[in-house]
Amino acid sequence: MRRRRHNITTVVPAQAGIPFPWGKAGWGRDSQVALCYGFPPARERRWWVLLAAYLLTVGTVQAQTYPARPIRLIVPFAAGGTADVIARSVANEVGAQFGQPFVLDNRGGANGIIGTDIVAKAPSDGHTLLHVTASFVINPNTYTSLPYDIFRDFEPVTNLVLGTGYLLVLHPAVPAHSVKELIALARESGKVSYSSPGVGNTLHLAAELFSVRAGVKLLHVPYKGVAPAMNAVLAGEVQATFIPATIALSLVKAGRAKAIAFTGASRFAGLPQLPTMQEAGVPNLELTGSWHGWFATGKTPALAVSRLQQEVAKALQVARVKESIVSGGYEADGRSPAEFRKFLRVEYERYAEMVRVANVPKTAH
Repeated sequence: MRRRRHNITTVVPAQAGIPFPWGKAGWGRDSQVALCYGFPPARERRWWVLLAAYLLTVGTVQAQTYPARPIRLIVPFAAGGTADVIARSVANEVGAQFGQPFVLDNRGGANGIIGTDIVAKAPSDGHTLLHVTASFVINPNTYTSLPYDIFRDFEPVTNLVLGTGYLLVLHPAVPAHSVKELIALARESGKVSYSSPGVGNTLHLAAELFSVRAGVKLLHVPYKGVAPAMNAVLAGEVQATFIPATIALSLVKAGRAKAIAFTGASRFAGLPQLPTMQEAGVPNLELTGSWHGWFATGKTPALAVSRLQQEVAKALQVARVKESIVSGGYEADGRSPAEFRKFLRVEYERYAEMVRVANVPKTAH
């Protein structure tokens, strides 16, 4: 009587090098599929147990050995801005925890698109990362096309910080000491200008929403980064800007710039005398500010992404890192990759509505 032949086809990585002690084994043409024949039921079960144990071991080793070399962190904005400051603070701590340095690479331009595209096209090994703001989800709503897809070409790692609001800052010579006086000046002269780090970023949207809610028209002058936008106010090239406290606080305290309001839900602890926009008489203008997140290239191994998120979350609890975050008007976050992915979908829709209300037209990249 002929013994029944049991056939099974399974897929394992070609580099696994797993021996096939039972029956015959042959590799498929692409070196990714192993066809194994002649397994009796008992041995078939043993095979699956051994395969599962092997893959678990491989995954553990990969997580333990990541990163294998220095990590390149792309910051798609000019050096000296908020993103640069936060990225360096967190990256220095995570690098020390990993025992591998982070190499920051500022690639400013096109509201973060240039640097973001570099990460989209990098190898999927977790050694090239992106530190980006909410411009990541705004750009698809303000540009006619992008060279990447934000949901397909990236692996969300974690959100580092959440903003609490922006300062509305003026050049000291501007003859306005409150929001009401600035609105009156804009209506009377029609020549009040403001700077931002480009078109379609959160600071640009904040100013445009202010214009809509206050019923005034301000002249937008875009610059290539947060630091250049702040410098434009200091130099008197423009009269105003909406800016993160990280950049403006020391300048305001030194008298080089004049803050007149805060866009958050409550007053900013660093300048408690400043009113919120609601208190200053501008209704329906509550902006908590931008978030800052880390992304890996799409299809980066989940274990590498998970370990990276865990180390970032740990770094965000270090006292000196947390203090720098809070003093800059932010709150530490560190949520899981899955939670961050859900957050991105919500933020994409929220900013799409803000772009619509602010009437920001789409432009070509």
